[in-house]
Amino acid sequence: MADYFTNFSLIINLASEAEQAYALDLAHKASQAQLGNDMPDDFPKALVDTIEDWQFETDADNSGTGHGLWLHSMYGGVDAVCGFIQHLLQKFDPKRYVTLEWSHDCSKPRVDAYGGGASIITAKEIKSMNTAVWLNDQIARVLAAEPLTP
Repeated sequence: MADYFTNFSLIINLASEAEQAYALDLAHKASQAQLGNDMPDDFPKALVDTIEDWQFETDADNSGTGHGLWLHSMYGGVDAVCGFIQHLLQKFDPKRYVTLEWSHDCSKPRVDAYGGGASIITAKEIKSMNTAVWLNDQIARVLAAEPLTP
């Protein structure tokens, strides 16, 4: 049996200890809701649909010059982490952007187990791509120009 992983790790710098505390509290509430506890009344409506995908860890990172968050996972949660980051940008720094890259991996060699993707997140939008879609787009372009066989 093979184990499949979706890995990512990034640090988001925040401007203050209050912003960091808000983000850590929000992540804790989301994790509790993901485990089946009641959703708090003050939980942002825009993030409610991400709870099922909340598979990432959120830790304080004070190693730099500011107050940050270390967001990381081996088990996915890409859509949820993008939504969480976007919420923080909307609340604290709407002119900023954050980038995220992730990889798909497997404990055994499987032909369908490897890949990844990337997102750029702003307060207004999340743009993402993954390598499987990109490859399919490139194959379609090549075949449209000259039919080939694999």
